[in-house]
Amino acid sequence: MLHSERLSQTCPGYDQKPGRQCYTRYIRSLIVVAYVLLTSIQPTKAQPFTQADGRTTLAKVVNFYRTQVGYEGAYLWRYAADLTAQEGEGMATRTSGWTQPPGTPTVGEAYLNAWRLSGDSGCLDAAIEAARALVRAQLVSGGWSSHFDLGTPGRKKYAYRTDGEQRGKNNLSTFDDNKSQSALTLLMHVDEALEFRDQPIHEAVSYALENMLKSQYPNGAWPQQYSEPPVHSDYPVLSASYPESWPRTYPKIKYIGHYTLNDNNMSHIVDMLFEAHRIYVREDCFQSAVKTGEFFLSAQMPEPQPGWAQQYDLHMHPVWARKFEPAAITGGESQSVMKSLVTLFRFTGDRKFIAALPTALAYYRRSLLADGRLARFYELKTNRPLYFTTKYELTYSDSDMPTHYGFKVSSKLDRLEQDYRRALSQDAAQLKPRHRHVTPVKRSDGLQNRANTAGQALDARGAWIETGRMRHQNDSLEVIEMRTFVSNLEILAQFAGAQ
Repeated sequence: MLHSERLSQTCPGYDQKPGRQCYTRYIRSLIVVAYVLLTSIQPTKAQPFTQADGRTTLAKVVNFYRTQVGYEGAYLWRYAADLTAQEGEGMATRTSGWTQPPGTPTVGEAYLNAWRLSGDSGCLDAAIEAARALVRAQLVSGGWSSHFDLGTPGRKKYAYRTDGEQRGKNNLSTFDDNKSQSALTLLMHVDEALEFRDQPIHEAVSYALENMLKSQYPNGAWPQQYSEPPVHSDYPVLSASYPESWPRTYPKIKYIGHYTLNDNNMSHIVDMLFEAHRIYVREDCFQSAVKTGEFFLSAQMPEPQPGWAQQYDLHMHPVWARKFEPAAITGGESQSVMKSLVTLFRFTGDRKFIAALPTALAYYRRSLLADGRLARFYELKTNRPLYFTTKYELTYSDSDMPTHYGFKVSSKLDRLEQDYRRALSQDAAQLKPRHRHVTPVKRSDGLQNRANTAGQALDARGAWIETGRMRHQNDSLEVIEMRTFVSNLEILAQFAGAQ
């Protein structure tokens, strides 16, 4: 019906002058009706996300990730949202796990911290399950490989301790990318939480420490990978020096036995050893960490480049590793070494561990790039920044670099110098680090908002879904990222247990 027809029926003669008053009343009535309708459909205020909601959501999330995403405590890096595919650094089976963060050890630590923050027993159960998966993945050599498999077909290649006579032959434990270190640290933390009453977990820790300590070189260094202890007479204790010459092309030499600082491996080992000393009061672990610190000192290069290389041969010369890791002074791992030297000073009170820092800090400040970063590699003696082309040819130009590797790294020199000076100014009572487990936090509006945001981002199953890529797919797809899980789980646990 037309508006004019409706008005004619409601107010006859509206179009004549005497009918204008009726028309005005009609318009007013429409305004009143519109107002009533608008106010009646105003959205109701959302109910606040309570701590009870947080606890319920936390339990739902842990149950989904534990039973549907992980496999008997084993976790990878990334899963398709529909759980039809999964991967770590590479392709992986449904029954496998990854040790490199953010794999099984990282997820296990997240569960353990969530339990300490919230008191939710399901979080502790999930952490224990992850620890038991790593017990099943421990090699005869005492450590862990990059990845592992809990399914029978996938276990045939590896020398898993728990497989007895049926075990395979691959027995290489690796420290690369914080793999064995993070796995053992999770086992130690779960062992501590259970008050050392879980015999398989406790025994796996003891076995790992015993065999890892045997893999340390006489000079205090560690290999990237090992299967048996080194023959000490083959490894003289020397100080770092420059080789007379070094190859400019990749020599394709096996590098897993080099003294390896790459990926901050030895810094992670030092942290692991100090944790072992804290939890088990093991003096051998403390002395092993100190010995590693002594290697850091002997590995500092002489002038004109008083920094560190990524890896050294048994002559203590910087050497190649992978095809994009030349013999050079590194601006990356050196910063981790300096941080560890401050840590060693804090634990021991011995100033020799920080005596190397002033010259190192000054050298790296001189080496800063125009944008304030450091080059990952500096040429031996000349100190010119080194890069690679996309065809992996060594060059001084940064115009055609591969994107999978950081050939420039951020500078943490200001923070390192602050930590160094702070440690110098503290007395013995303040110096030694005090370990504190995470504890429940204070309730706040900001925490509630973060928890509400994390909760609203979940799908109906209890999963955080985002757009990403997987190695088996050319196009982007919906994925479950374990880094996202670890971050959001902490937020929910903090809120659920907030005081």
